[in-house]
Amino acid sequence: MKILVINAGSSSLKYQLIDMDDETVLAKGICDRIGLDGSKIKGSNFKGVKFEKELRMHNHTEAFLYVTRALTQGDAAVISDMKEISAVGHRVVQGGAKFNKSMLVTDYVIKGIEELSDLAPLHNPAHVQGINACRAVFGDELPEVVVFDNAFHSTMPPEAYLFPIPYEYYEKYKIRRYGFHGTSHRYVSARCAQLMGRDIVGTRLITCHLGNGCSITAIKDGKVIDTSMGLTPLDGFMMGTRSGSLDPSVIIYLQEKEGWTPQETDVVLNKKSGLLGISGISSDDRDLEQAIAAGNERAQMASRLQRYQIRKFIGGYAAALEGVDGIVFTGGIGENSSIMREEICDHLGYLGIHIDHALNNEFVHGKEGKISTDDSSADVYVIPTNEELVIARDTKEIVESLAK
Repeated sequence: MKILVINAGSSSLKYQLIDMDDETVLAKGICDRIGLDGSKIKGSNFKGVKFEKELRMHNHTEAFLYVTRALTQGDAAVISDMKEISAVGHRVVQGGAKFNKSMLVTDYVIKGIEELSDLAPLHNPAHVQGINACRAVFGDELPEVVVFDNAFHSTMPPEAYLFPIPYEYYEKYKIRRYGFHGTSHRYVSARCAQLMGRDIVGTRLITCHLGNGCSITAIKDGKVIDTSMGLTPLDGFMMGTRSGSLDPSVIIYLQEKEGWTPQETDVVLNKKSGLLGISGISSDDRDLEQAIAAGNERAQMASRLQRYQIRKFIGGYAAALEGVDGIVFTGGIGENSSIMREEICDHLGYLGIHIDHALNNEFVHGKEGKISTDDSSADVYVIPTNEELVIARDTKEIVESLAK
């Protein structure tokens, strides 16, 4: 069974074609700057053949047509006909309280995703465009499945997901903690338990997805009990350009002083804050490491602030879990910045956690493995995430259930 995984953004469409017989990635790529000048498609196949073409793409339907051509035509082609694809799996960021599991695409599901756009205005409309683009090319015959980014977090108890504001606003607007990066946390937690040789039931894990967007999740018995992101991906600790949690009075004060509209406030908190806002240099951790090496004090301050906040979340979640058996680092920074992992873990000795610095330096660039010492109270792992595989597996399971 071959499954096409689609992750549609507001101006992009990422894809992977996976052969589920052995879970091999046959091809992957991205259509970028859809609807904008300079739009292009680039990708590669399992043989290492790469391509990149500038192509005018006015919308996601046109982008999807170029994906079909990339898969079936040219040197990077991996199939002869799109009919070889058995199903399409889509990533959807926000399923709200309406969807707590992966679903077969129906008109009801599409409408539900659209109705939740207020909670993810940049993501959900784009996901609907991606689904409709697939329908326009494949028709209604090919099964499509949506995998919701927040579904894994739906096991949180009320004391974790409710905000201490008047309860009527939860009842009226469903304002609560939803959490994100769910497919990533789900994959690495299951993989961590496997690497530890333990049943995930009875195992307490803290998974750290660290990239330009960051979140940390506390997982007990394979179920989420708390996560750092909230109603939107803005909550939690500081990220590349996002502020993370703030005293709400800071926002009110600045709105009064600067005269910001809600939209302007959103831009500052989501696009101009975090590592970029503090350092004044970049939101990219690699740029900051270079600036730190050159002695830039604001870059040093931004780095210390983020690492400090991450340690606080790990400590808090160790308390929420009443202990911790394993910690996972994943995401672009979590997988590749041995410096960040060292600066975080070297301050967790009070929990009995210790890492092997030589191993820590070894596990980068897609390498998976344990970086903690034998006498560490909890195992610490670096595990490259694989959200696309989670989506493909869910899609396969749902499609196979239709045939029964």
